[in-house]
Formats: sequence, C-alpha cells, structure tokens
Amino acid sequence: MAKNDFALAFNEVLEEKQLAKDVVVAAIESAMVSAYRRAVGASTAQHVEAKLDPDTGIVTVYAEKEVVEDSVVDERTEVLLDEARKVNHECQPGDMVVVESTPADFGRVAAQTARQVIQQRIREAERSNQMEYFQRQEGEIVSGLVQAINAQGVTIGLEMKAEGVMPNNQRIPGEKLKQHDRIRAVVIEVKDGNRGPQIVLSRAHRNFLRRLMENEVPEIYHGIVEIRAIAREPGARAKVAVSATQAGIDPVGACVGQKGVRIQAIVKELHDEKIDIILWDADPVAYISKAISPARVSGVYLAEEEHTATVVVGEDQLSLAIGRDGQNARLAAKLTGWRIDIKSLTEAAEDALGKLQGDPELQNMLTTAVEAIPQVEEILAKKAEGRPITPEEFHILEAFVDRVERRMIAAKEEASREEDERLAAARAEIPAAAFSMPLADVTNLKEHIFNILTEAGYETVGQLMFDMKTDANKVLRLAGIGGKAITNIEESLAALTFPEPVVEQPRAEEAPAAVAEVAAETAPVAEIPAVEKPAEKKKEPKRILEEEEEDGEVSKDGVNLDELFQMKPEMFQSGEGAEDEADDKKKGKKVKKKGVALEFDEDLGEVVSRKKHKRGESDDEEW
Repeated sequence: MAKNDFALAFNEVLEEKQLAKDVVVAAIESAMVSAYRRAVGASTAQHVEAKLDPDTGIVTVYAEKEVVEDSVVDERTEVLLDEARKVNHECQPGDMVVVESTPADFGRVAAQTARQVIQQRIREAERSNQMEYFQRQEGEIVSGLVQAINAQGVTIGLEMKAEGVMPNNQRIPGEKLKQHDRIRAVVIEVKDGNRGPQIVLSRAHRNFLRRLMENEVPEIYHGIVEIRAIAREPGARAKVAVSATQAGIDPVGACVGQKGVRIQAIVKELHDEKIDIILWDADPVAYISKAISPARVSGVYLAEEEHTATVVVGEDQLSLAIGRDGQNARLAAKLTGWRIDIKSLTEAAEDALGKLQGDPELQNMLTTAVEAIPQVEEILAKKAEGRPITPEEFHILEAFVDRVERRMIAAKEEASREEDERLAAARAEIPAAAFSMPLADVTNLKEHIFNILTEAGYETVGQLMFDMKTDANKVLRLAGIGGKAITNIEESLAALTFPEPVVEQPRAEEAPAAVAEVAAETAPVAEIPAVEKPAEKKKEPKRILEEEEEDGEVSKDGVNLDELFQMKPEMFQSGEGAEDEADDKKKGKKVKKKGVALEFDEDLGEVVSRKKHKRGESDDEEW
C-alpha cells in the first residue's frame, strides 16, 4: 500500500469511527503483537512490542532476546552477539536485549488476525466513548430519529451511532410517533450492556419539562429565575412553581413570555400539555392557595402534625379546584408536599357548626361565633332548600368558618405544646445514665420478655423507662406482653440504681487523701506491741488528743519527743519507730513538753492516753 493510500485509509477510519488517533494506533500495535505471538509461537512471558508508522503503515516488531556468542538454538528467544551490539554496543553474552524481530513471512494470516483484533478494539473504543459521552448527558435533553416502534417501546437513533430506548411508560400518552420523526427526550439512565451502552430516554419525566424551560427561558438558564418544584401528569397537565433570585424580576411573566410565546413552544413540544406557572411562596398558606389555581380559595387551614391542609373554596369554584378526576388537587398536593382536603364553603360551615356545638370549651372561647350560630343555621337551611344565597351571606359563612377553624388550630397547637412539655418533664425525671445502659444489664428481666422488647426496638433502659412512664399501653400492646410481664418490667426497673459519675467522682478522689491523713496521724500507735486491735487504735489517739489541750507545744502525733528518747529499747518491736521520729524532726514538727503514754485498756477494750509524771515509774515497764 502506497504511502498516500495508507494515510487516506487511516484518516478515513479515524473520521468514520470518531476516534482519537492514539487510540487507533494503540489498537493496531496491540493487534500486531498478538499476530506475531501466534505466527512464531512466542511465549506470553517474552516482552514483545510493535511500532506503527502512521505515514507509511509499516509495522515493526521488537522482541526481547538473550545474547549468545556462538550459535543460535532458538531464533525466537536468542540473538547473536554481533547482531545485539548493533542495538547496544556494551552488551555481553547472557544479557537481554530488545531487537527487531519482524518475521519475513509476516503476511496474510497475520494481517487477518490484526484486522480482527483491530475491529474488536475499535468497537470497544466506540462503546467506551459512547458510554462516557452519554453518562455526561444523563439528565440532559438529546435529539434523535425514531428507528423502530414495537410493543416494548420506541428505539431512537442518537449521535455517535448510539441507540436509545424509550419505554412505553416514559412516552407522552396520546402522542403518535412515526419512523424517521425527529424527537427530543431526556436521558434518565445509562447502563453498560454487552452490546454497548443501554440508554433509557423519557418524554414523560418531570426533568424533561425542566430542561425544556431552561432552553426556552433564558432567565432560568442563567439562574435569575429558579424552578422550585414541578408536578406533572404527562400529556394532561403540569404545575411549575418558580421564584426570582433578584429583586424586580417577575418569574411568572418571564416563563410565560410576551403573548405566551415561550410557554406555547413548550406546550407544543409536550403534545398540548397544559402548564400552570405559579409563584412560589415560603408561607404554606399562600403557596397552597396559589397551587390550587385557577380556582379561587376562601381559606387554607393547616394541621401541622398530620401535614394536612384544609382548603375552603366557594360553591362555584369547587369543581375547578378539584379538577377532572381530582387532577388539579392531586397536582397541587404533589407540588406543595401537603395532603390537601378541599371543601366547599357550605360543607366547611356545617363541619365548623358541628365542632362548635359539640365542644363547650370552644363555645366559651368563641362567644362571637356562638352568637352567629342562628344566622349560620338559617343560611345553611336556605342552601339545603335550594334558595339563592347572597354574597353577604357567603361572607358571613366565611367569617364563621375562619373563626372556628383558627381557634381549633390554636387549640391543637397548645395541646401539642403541652404534650411536648409533659414528655420533656418525664424524660428529665429519668437518669441520664439510663439512656446509655443496655437493656441486657437488667438482670431481673425474664428472658422471653427481654426478647420481645429487643425485637420491638428497645435497646437501652432509658427508652423502656420513658415509654413506661409516658405511655405504658405502648409496651402492653406488644405481642406477648401481658399484665404479669408489665409487673416484671416495673419491678426490674425499680430495682435498678444509676450512679452519678459527675457527682461521685470528686468524693472518690478525696477518700484516699483522707485515709492517708488519718494513717499519718495515727502512725505511732502501730509501734506499741501490746495493741491487738489496729482498726481502733488508728482513730482513738486523734480523738483523745483533740480532747486534751495541754500547755506548751505538742507534736502532731501527740508524743513528747524528749520522753520518747528516754524509753527503753524493749518497748519497740523494730527500729522503724526511730526512723519515723527522725523524719518528724526533719519535717519540723513541734514537740509537746509534757509526755503522754498510750496503753491498751483491757476493761475498756481500747487504747487510752495517760499522762506521765515521772520517768522511772513501773508504768513504763508494763508496755
């Protein structure tokens, strides 16, 4: 193949397959390595590489061989020293050198093998590029041609010779497609398959509407107008809540466009799907009122705990608020995230009248509403008889419903607040350590009761104590829990004690210091051999010395040092006492002038202190 012919074919492959030059060159070189190994039977452990000249198309194969000096036994793995030194002048016999090893008959079989590997590598590269490209396009709009329509869905030809599938549940109901129609859809999922990427497309997804609005409305694309929520029933109706991020911008007007040109383009793309653009509001009441549009709302009353909104509309607005088959109310609920209950004004007035008449406490709080009861009953009677109701009478009903509903909401909030306070107070009565104590530490709890509580989700003692204190029926309602089990739980919890580490820890640290101080003060008592009760003699000397106040200076141990040095050697069990007294002198302890002798009184059973008047008396020898 001439140089120009090869370059032309090579560039044609690059353009046709939309591949990078280095990818194709790498595929060809890898294929030629595989062809060389098959042609000569080279081992996979041998290092082989191929180089392609993109200008001429010539492939050169290089293989690593061992340098031999005399003769070559295996041309596949050995090369003569003279040939090796053409590549590396410093090589020696036994060295490994990479030399050119292109076979002379590297012909038709090698070319076929190379062609097959090249085609395989090109297909893999195409799939990889398709996968990466459409993964980046996930959530974005793509355009394609309808190739086939079958029972499973629609096959759409996309760019890069990829195919996408739009299942029937992702099509717009009622939309008729034909082969070779160009349509737009949003990529909702890209999966890796055996035959390339599986691209799932949708025209029914709400993100399709979002991307269409971004394309048609520049303010949304640039972030000046923000889409807060979308609720959509494909082919029928959609509601979009928008807000402005800058002051002075009308988000609804920006989406509709001059004479509705922007929104009409989107409606046409969605097979004449009706689109309601509403202004998003942080206040749930105002937001829900706008979400019910195009119906006019008389009042919105929220129940926070149930996350339910009761919407009151006029008689003539009821069907409009509900919509065909409840479509408008359903979309408003999806858009706002609230469960919406729509009532007519007369229905709401009847409910409010029943609540007021059945609750004496509510009557005491709403005296104005009580006074209006006869008038409300008269208006409702007229409605039941089919007689016309004046606008003034409708205003009376609206005011009555508003008073009762607002008072009911306030009463529920107050009851909820009281319940929260009660639960907080109950939790405060439970020791904090209980919430970190595992339920398994309750030893008195029967095994089958413990298993039931564990399966019910009780992990700590604090959880069980809290439920037993606030709502014991919650535990009683568990399968397998009866009266005896409740008694066992109550007794087991009552037997528990919870330490208070924050309070007890300082006391525990002070205790060793106090014991050490007492031991230091009573140390001399241990030197008396006649004492038989060490526990008592450690405390008594201190008590006696505190009772007896002598004139002059007294040592800390209550012993006259001069007297102590005059004592006989047999009064001591060991030399430890002398060492202790020497330490006392070093510490600078004061010495009492008058001596005190410690004796064990057998009648009293304790150590007593006696004054010594003379040094030679027989009392000293009794020790």
